Amino acid sequence: MRFYRVMNPYLAAVRTLTSIAAFPLLLACLATAEPASLKTYLVYIGTYTEQGSTSKGIYAYRFDPSNAQLTSIGLAAQTTNPSFLAVHPNHRFLYAVNEVGSYKGGKSGGVSAFSINRATGKLTLLNEVASKGADPCYISVDKTGNYVLVANYTGGSIAVFPVLEDGRLGEASASVQHTGHGTNPQRQEGPHAHSIDLSPDNRFAIVDDLGLDETLVYKFDSAKGSITANDPPFAAAAPGAGPRHFAFHPNGKFAYVIAEMGSTISVFQYDAAGGVLHSVQTISTLPKDFSGHNDDAEIELHPSGKFLYASNRGHDSIAVYAIDSNQGTLTLLEDVPTKGASPRNFAMDPTGTILFAANEKSDNIVLFRIDTKTGRLTPTGEVLDISQPVCVKFVPVE
Repeated sequence: MRFYRVMNPYLAAVRTLTSIAAFPLLLACLATAEPASLKTYLVYIGTYTEQGSTSKGIYAYRFDPSNAQLTSIGLAAQTTNPSFLAVHPNHRFLYAVNEVGSYKGGKSGGVSAFSINRATGKLTLLNEVASKGADPCYISVDKTGNYVLVANYTGGSIAVFPVLEDGRLGEASASVQHTGHGTNPQRQEGPHAHSIDLSPDNRFAIVDDLGLDETLVYKFDSAKGSITANDPPFAAAAPGAGPRHFAFHPNGKFAYVIAEMGSTISVFQYDAAGGVLHSVQTISTLPKDFSGHNDDAEIELHPSGKFLYASNRGHDSIAVYAIDSNQGTLTLLEDVPTKGASPRNFAMDPTGTILFAANEKSDNIVLFRIDTKTGRLTPTGEVLDISQPVCVKFVPVE
């Protein structure tokens, strides 16, 4: 859009010019227009700060995607176990869960709100609220920027919090406690809400519950900040699969669920009118000859909609898939070692050219260049040393 705004006055001038001699002047003007690809980003890294970690909170870097150059800013904000982050649509605020089991004496975690100084990259704490359940592990912001949504893993619950005008969080406008259990008595003894995402039209909240083997769908009212069960209320996973994270295709017609315990990805056709998920495929994230223990973690789609990526913890790799443009189904292209242990999270920069693989147990983030024609990954040679990295988010600097 930035390029279009620069170019637009010259296009208007062309409409009024009848002499072909004016075109050299036009071309000279266009040559000076700054392309949108020159935009740089702040990269924020959420970490674990307890149980042997040397991290103290959220770290930041400056990133130039044109040459994949990174400059360390250092500690952006000190806070406890900011394991998952979300950026407000206006890029002025950042929100983090504080993944703890006890918050101010209650069986809850915390949710922290920060303002972003895009000149320095530093974060300023605005306020904290209780997450309405123990060990919050995922956070998102609705499309209007008026509400923050949180999934509480140990608490097995979800909650919605209003965003006030100054970016602070109000007390919860809605919360839902899940009930039941799955087939694995060690890991599915109760509900474990693991993610919460909004549909492209902001009408539905999608929740993966690892403990219930369900991807639940809630109607979301962005005027009231309320959530109510949809009909049908969920899409069932295979027993013991443990659905963890969810992603929509950029076209909004397909959706994908990664199962932590089953090491699979489920492909759905999405009925946007009713918020219904129709299963069309389940595919493994692992090579056929792998026999060790593995837990899947993150899932992301390339901005082009042509490729999907998923992380394996145990096999310690990123699985790369081609996406069928008509059916949304997946074909495995490769499993790429992440050059570290336990890639709990990864993220692609907004240009879709660099993938940041956050290896939690080897205390590093490894960068890969993405071939935008084939989807395949190649290490850039850049490695960031961060203790127990968990989440990577980008904020454009204009």
